[in-house]
Amino acid sequence: MALKRFISLIITVLLAQTALCQLRFENERLDLGTFEELGGKRSCTFEATNIGKKPILILDVVTTCGCTVPTFSRRPIKPGERTQIEVSYDPLGRPGAFDRKLHVYGPNRERLGVLTIHGMVTPRERSIEELYPIEVGEGVRLNTTRCTFTYIYVGRSISSAISLVNHSDKRHTIALRPRQESGLLKVDAPATLQAGERSAINFHYEIPASKPRYGSINDVLEIWVDGIKSEKVILVHGVAIDPPNKTLKDRAPKVEASEIIVKFGAVKHREAPHTQRITLRNAGSSELILQAAECRAPFACRFPVGARLQAGEALEGEITLSPREGEYGFLSGQLLLVTNDPERPARRIRINATVED
Repeated sequence: MALKRFISLIITVLLAQTALCQLRFENERLDLGTFEELGGKRSCTFEATNIGKKPILILDVVTTCGCTVPTFSRRPIKPGERTQIEVSYDPLGRPGAFDRKLHVYGPNRERLGVLTIHGMVTPRERSIEELYPIEVGEGVRLNTTRCTFTYIYVGRSISSAISLVNHSDKRHTIALRPRQESGLLKVDAPATLQAGERSAINFHYEIPASKPRYGSINDVLEIWVDGIKSEKVILVHGVAIDPPNKTLKDRAPKVEASEIIVKFGAVKHREAPHTQRITLRNAGSSELILQAAECRAPFACRFPVGARLQAGEALEGEITLSPREGEYGFLSGQLLLVTNDPERPARRIRINATVED
C-alpha cells in the first residue's frame, strides 16, 4: 500500500509539473505602482497561453486576502489559445507596501501557476477621531488607554508612551492620579493642553537590581480633566523578569510543568474550594529558581516562591478554585510562573472550570 501511495504521489507531481509547463504566463509578477488609499480599486491583467497539445481548464484562483479579487474564464483553453486573469486590489484601510500571491489551479488541484501583485498605497489623512479614538473629557482624546510592556527587566530601565490631543478650542488642565500603584512607575505628563495641542504621556519603569521584583507589575491611573474625573482609566502593565542570559546556552535551567491546562470541570457554585496539584521540574543543566507564581480570583495558587531546583529536581504546587467567588458559567484564567529559565522566563498555564447552580 505504501508503494502504491508513493507512485500515486509521483504521478500527481508529474501531472502538476506538466500542467504548469503547458500554461505559460507572459509575466507572473505585476507592479500596480503607487496609488492613493481613497483612489478606489486598482486592477491589472495577467496574460497566459496554452503551449501544450491539450485543452487546459482553470478551475480556481486562490488568494490569501479578501482585498485581492481575481476574475477569469472557466472555459477550456485550447492549444495555442490565450486567456486572461484580471486581478483587482482594494486599498481602503491598507496603507503601505503590499505583496499578494495568487495560486492558479486546474480541475485536479494541479497548480498551473503562482502570480504576484505588488505596489504601494499612499495613506489617506486620518481624522483626529481615528488617530485618537478615546475621549476622556472636554475634547481631550487619547490614542489608547493601555500601555503594555511585554517584559520589564530587573536592573534595567524601560520607557513607553501614549499620545493625547486637545481637540477643542479651549485650554484644559490634565492630572493623572493613581488608583492602583506598583511603586515602580514614574509618569511624565503635561499639566495643561492648549487648544489643538498634541502631546504625550511618558511611562518609565526601573526595578533596582539590589531590590529585585518578579511577576506582574500593574498600575492604574485615573484621568482628571479640569478637575473632573473621567470614566476612563489608563492601565500600565508588564511582567518583571531577569534580563536574558545568553552566556548559559546549554547550561541553562529549563522549567517543565506537568500540565499545560488545568481543568476543574463542572463544579457547583455552593461547593467548598477545589484543589488540584501541579508539578514543576527542572529539565535543564543549572539551578532553576521559582521567582513568582500568581493567578486571579476565583482561582488561587500556592507555590514555594524562591525555591531552588537543581537539575532533575521537582516540586509541587496547588491551584485552588473557590466556586462561590466566581460567576456562573464557564470560567477561564491562567497561572503565571516566572523563573530564571532564559528561554521561557514567564510561563502561562491555562485554568478553566464550569460553575453550575
